[in-house]
Amino acid sequence: MATRKCAAVVVGAGPAGVAVMGNLLERQLGSIAWIDPTFAAGRVHSKYREVPSNTKVALFESFATATQPFQKIIDTTPSPNAFTALAQLGADKTCALGYAADMIRGLTDGLLKMDQVKAFRGIVAGANLNDESEWTIRIKQEGSPDLDIETTRLILCTGSHPSIAPIPVPGLRIERLDLDLILKPSELAKTLEDRPLTVAIVGASHSAILAIMNFIKLANTSHPNLRIKWFTRHPLRYAVPQDGWILRDNTGLKGSAAEFARNELEDDKLSTSAAGKILTKIDCAGGQDIESAQYYKYLPECEYIVQAVGYTRDPMPQLTRDNVPLSMQFQHSTGGFTEAGTTRVIPGLYGAGIAFPERVVDPHGNVEFAVGFFKFMKFLKRVVPSWVKI
Repeated sequence: MATRKCAAVVVGAGPAGVAVMGNLLERQLGSIAWIDPTFAAGRVHSKYREVPSNTKVALFESFATATQPFQKIIDTTPSPNAFTALAQLGADKTCALGYAADMIRGLTDGLLKMDQVKAFRGIVAGANLNDESEWTIRIKQEGSPDLDIETTRLILCTGSHPSIAPIPVPGLRIERLDLDLILKPSELAKTLEDRPLTVAIVGASHSAILAIMNFIKLANTSHPNLRIKWFTRHPLRYAVPQDGWILRDNTGLKGSAAEFARNELEDDKLSTSAAGKILTKIDCAGGQDIESAQYYKYLPECEYIVQAVGYTRDPMPQLTRDNVPLSMQFQHSTGGFTEAGTTRVIPGLYGAGIAFPERVVDPHGNVEFAVGFFKFMKFLKRVVPSWVKI
């Protein structure tokens, strides 16, 4: 089997993978292998095009112009295109994530045409690190033989998916609805029957509020017999602008979700709001015993459950050192990895994106993880110079 050598291997072509490619190409390392099954902007395109952004258009535009290779792509792409479509929305507006996904796809198309980029449509079956700090990556391509690539830099931008928790009432017959489906209302409307239905929504995050919004739109249009029971443990939390920074920037509600929550879901609004005619809030605060009792009392009244309880890393390729499985821990400040339980750095291994975000601490000492297109870019601008020194 032929083995190729590249300056770096980037796994994943979502927003973070694209951002990594732009930053690496800007430093003119040489050829870069880029691996993805579709090269179509990842989950943001396949699942979340209909989701309203909590980011202003200006930040998507800043992402698109953050590196010289990106700027070259924009300058040479015939108009109208995804970049001009964003510009027409207004910098201070938010938008459907479909606009951002199209921007990522436009950048991807441009990157794939560059001579330094060696694209492989497939998956990484495994990667082995040898004593000389070189990685050998095995690529499985559909319809083609397996391929090995050697490199000193392996960057994982492998993404995440909605987390699934155990059903709170063991043994209860209730059907799960995938959060990805809920966040795509055009598909959700086709999935649910128009009959008396009660849906349980668990959580109070941005995704949970978007789920509530989508179900309420259905109840007010095509599914008038739909009702919601909303299980939540804490008050609604909002992102709040401060002097030069934002409190709960990564965990608080923003944009249309925040506006809806303030106007419809707060306790002093719910009893008289339009949402309150469709939704019943089940307060699960007060500890595990109270929470469990609320689920046992109210969940059996529901036919479906939606769990908006965070995101989990997608499965990673099998990584080994001298063919022995590696146990590792991500370093949120550098983008690198150490061997689990130690401070020993794993040479040439890096991560970025929702699966491997930067850890940030606000002026009040609150710890969050920075997830968002431009947040990925800011992180990479800071750490990639150290990645390319090896």
